[in-house]
Amino acid sequence: MTTTTKNKLRVLVGCEFSGIVRDEFRKLGHDAWSCDLLQSEGNTKYHIQDDLRSILTQKWDLGIFFPPCTHLCVSGARWFKNKSMEQQSALDFVSRLMLSPIPKIAIENPVGVISTKIRKPDQIIQPYEYGHGETKKTCLWLKNLPLLKPTKIVSGRDDRIHKMPPSDTRWMERSRTYTGIAKAMAEQWG
Repeated sequence: MTTTTKNKLRVLVGCEFSGIVRDEFRKLGHDAWSCDLLQSEGNTKYHIQDDLRSILTQKWDLGIFFPPCTHLCVSGARWFKNKSMEQQSALDFVSRLMLSPIPKIAIENPVGVISTKIRKPDQIIQPYEYGHGETKKTCLWLKNLPLLKPTKIVSGRDDRIHKMPPSDTRWMERSRTYTGIAKAMAEQWG
């Protein structure tokens, strides 16, 4: 499946250092860019290493954002009472993304406080609905986008992400988007 030049979207994939989602949109002919404070692991030609907020007002047709979940998701709930300022800052960042002037927006994050402090998600998806035999309940907040349809429901479901042992790179491994989900986003939203 390829897109024509007429349907080519300018896509901003924010808080993505892996390039997984960006590359799926590029494969379909879209002008997709990733932006993160970190250097891209993949092709740096289409990566902007900067604060996402500095480019939100540029002309984008679609924004897909993966705000850091450290102070937002329930897996860190036991530390919330000691990090109220950090959590409020993270929530302010999510609100800014939601209110950006981009016509179509998707915000992805694990189950957490966005649902109670800002608004309920439009959809909750699982990797096993997109060809990966794993569980990781993931929320999507959508603006002018359809719900993401499952593409390949598989069995053998494991909570590998939850079971990962502590390490210096654990947060990176846990934050990567599953390729099946990235492909579904590109094909269904592109």
